[in-house]
Amino acid sequence: MPAPLRGRPPAVLQVIPRLVSGGAERGTVEVAEALTAAGWQAYVVSAGGPLAELITRSGGTHLTLPVASKNPLIMRRNVAALARIIRDFGIDIVHARSRAPAWSAWAAARATDCRFVTTFHNAYGLGSPLKHYYNSIMARGERVIAISDFVADHAAQIYGVGADRLRIIARGVDLAIFDPLQVSAARIANLARQWRLPDGVPIVMLPGRLTRWKGGLDFVAAIAMLGRRDICCVMVGATQRRSFRRELDAAIERQGVGQVFRIIEDCGDMPAAYMLADVVVSASAEPEGFGRIIVEAQAMGRPVVATDHGGARETIISGVTGWLVPARDAAALAQGIMAALSLSPSERSRLAQQAITHVAAHFPRQQMCAKTIAVYEELLFPDAIKFPAQPEVLRV
Repeated sequence: MPAPLRGRPPAVLQVIPRLVSGGAERGTVEVAEALTAAGWQAYVVSAGGPLAELITRSGGTHLTLPVASKNPLIMRRNVAALARIIRDFGIDIVHARSRAPAWSAWAAARATDCRFVTTFHNAYGLGSPLKHYYNSIMARGERVIAISDFVADHAAQIYGVGADRLRIIARGVDLAIFDPLQVSAARIANLARQWRLPDGVPIVMLPGRLTRWKGGLDFVAAIAMLGRRDICCVMVGATQRRSFRRELDAAIERQGVGQVFRIIEDCGDMPAAYMLADVVVSASAEPEGFGRIIVEAQAMGRPVVATDHGGARETIISGVTGWLVPARDAAALAQGIMAALSLSPSERSRLAQQAITHVAAHFPRQQMCAKTIAVYEELLFPDAIKFPAQPEVLRV
């Protein structure tokens, strides 16, 4: 740990729209926990949510503001409120993790001479010039963190983030939680009972929010192509739009696979859920910036079938820890699922060990948090940082 600033520990303020389920939200909580454990002061501003309690429980401070709003008047008011927070709490670094709150956070940081960091959590679509300008706030950080090589390339090529500012930090998994040896048989049996899963049949699971781009309709079509009724397919995730849920339900009935499908809106024990699965599917129609469920499932030793784009190409070793199949191709997805279900016990055991080893080597939570704090130290304690002689993207 470097010496405290002005006789006190450094203070970091993370800003995120809401603290609900999701990779960006979980990463915010994990970094806050790591900061307090390292002796720093951790503050988080959001519009609230179930994960806010974890901030305070770890010794951090959560402050509620309507930073999820895209209303220009509310965003302007948020600038003043964030500036007061920066001054009142002696914030040294503001770390923005989403576009709408990033505009307010950037303006507040400029008004208070505070350091400003952003995280690209995905490759934001371009659309109109106005949309490009709106997205560009994420490229204005003194340090810009990208959660994968895929996202880093997008930030550099589309938004001109130079190698001197761009840092690649892969998302991490808490290996103390996502560890198959830590999940009791009772937890698994309890979840199977709650979900009323049939005994003795393979479980094919698609975790993730029930949105169109997560590929639920392709998943339903792939299962229909398999033509098997001796399996159970579970979709685990909250519905964001009721209209899409109705469309998904209609597709399940139209394809004649209603008897093999379960849709679970909420799950409080994802490690046990993964242990129930014989294969985990990520069928995203558009590229994921990272793909948290892909890494969590591998940490639990489960075979993964994912669409071949975005961050998945960096987290799966195709043919070794899982399968990559073309996006929006239900037939290819069906073939990948069949390959996973056809593994012999010895092949399944070997794949599980390879997947667990792969995640432990490249995606532990501690590594993500330590590298994020190292980025903060670059800004606060530049004399202690050794930069490359020739600028290049620093994969910290």
